[in-house]
Amino acid sequence: MDKNSEITKSKVKELQLIIAVIGVFAAVFGVSMFNQHLLMSFSLPIRMILMIVLQWVLFIVPGIFMIVNKETLADIGFRKEKVLQQIGIGVLLALAMSFVLTLAPILLGFKDLVGNTAYTETWKFVYQFVYAILGVALAEELIFRGYIFNKLLKIKNSKWFAIIISSALFGLFHIFNGDVLQVIVTALLGFLFCIFREKIKGCTLLSLIIAHGLYDAMIVLWVSIL
Repeated sequence: MDKNSEITKSKVKELQLIIAVIGVFAAVFGVSMFNQHLLMSFSLPIRMILMIVLQWVLFIVPGIFMIVNKETLADIGFRKEKVLQQIGIGVLLALAMSFVLTLAPILLGFKDLVGNTAYTETWKFVYQFVYAILGVALAEELIFRGYIFNKLLKIKNSKWFAIIISSALFGLFHIFNGDVLQVIVTALLGFLFCIFREKIKGCTLLSLIIAHGLYDAMIVLWVSIL
């Protein structure tokens, strides 16, 4: 392969990544607007389904590029081996994060900073876990610690480059539903998830999906209980 061909392929990878990121941000803006103005017009069962499905919409552009490039889920971090171990690692990470980042602050008197909830019925908590894992965590990990991280790694063979940029984008991704503080906090969480996968043996993209989803859902649970 000549040098010009290599440069062209590199430029194509960069362009695809830029388009994918723009697509993700456009999608999250669209979903945010839909949730604000249209979601409540549907019946409760339809809303519950839509909330999960709309999260998958965020992966449409990266998914299209994966199909075009004939890439598989294995190419962005999924592993078929030792699935139960991967899930177990995710659960343990979620519990550890929940204790340090949620339970401890609440017990120290910082409950208002952690969050709030009006949930009282059991089914709402169950749904929160389903939505957090199969909706939010699945989509966000596929995009940021999966597709974007691995594309950055191919563009510049540096894990720190991939970790920092993907985490910064993860933080900015939350600007539509939060504020500057949330951008910073989620960027740090993205950084933490990357470190988990890079430094903990057996921690995979599946582990991060489980950890991310359970951690998010347990925030609501702890806030309601305590």
